[in-house]
Amino acid sequence: MTALPEIWSYLSREPLLWLTATLVAYLIGDQLSQRAGRNPLVNPVLVAMVLLGGLLWVTKTPYQTYFAGAQFVHFMLGPATVALALPLYVNRAQIRRALLPMVAALLAGSVTAIVSALWIARVLGIEGPVWLSLAPKSTTAPVAIGIAEQLGGLPTLTAALVILTGIIGAVIVTPLMRLMHIRDWRARGFAVGVAAHGIGTARAFQVNDTAGAFAGIGMGLNALLTAILAPYVVSLML
Repeated sequence: MTALPEIWSYLSREPLLWLTATLVAYLIGDQLSQRAGRNPLVNPVLVAMVLLGGLLWVTKTPYQTYFAGAQFVHFMLGPATVALALPLYVNRAQIRRALLPMVAALLAGSVTAIVSALWIARVLGIEGPVWLSLAPKSTTAPVAIGIAEQLGGLPTLTAALVILTGIIGAVIVTPLMRLMHIRDWRARGFAVGVAAHGIGTARAFQVNDTAGAFAGIGMGLNALLTAILAPYVVSLML
């Protein structure tokens, strides 16, 4: 037992440790989610966050040390975002048939996500870099971080807000859609993709393949539109 601190001190300096810990935490979260019947409250990402956060707290490991080892996962967010072009291509026929409603929903969802977050924060007295960090919260992490840097926000805070937004969206999307009697899987998927990016898209794929495909489309298009709109909305509100 006396050798454990020394062993941990050695292992904690190895980058592979934190990459492995990230993957194991997600696998545990996914197993728990399966055993819970894919209950939205038992979200694999949320479970992984709690497990990793607890591990970092118990071991007193700085976030910078963790990120140095787990940055490969962060790197893969870029290719994963680009890969969203695949569902866009596969479902191009359905997209053409529903193009106008999708464009209207995309504009409404993207503008609402940006304006509502900034307006509520302004009412609560939040200003400066923290305020700017809220603008891209509903888009996927790599794009959101880039937008935050461009606007002068805090990329780390933006990343945390993106994850929180995705988890909340993934948890409430199914009961909310049932409550609103929205049964069209295309509409359900597209809505959660626009509002809750990758985590919401993952949840949509768990529920229905069509919903997942349209969630991926909504996520990709919202990332593009938010990158264009966010600077203009921020400048107008300033």
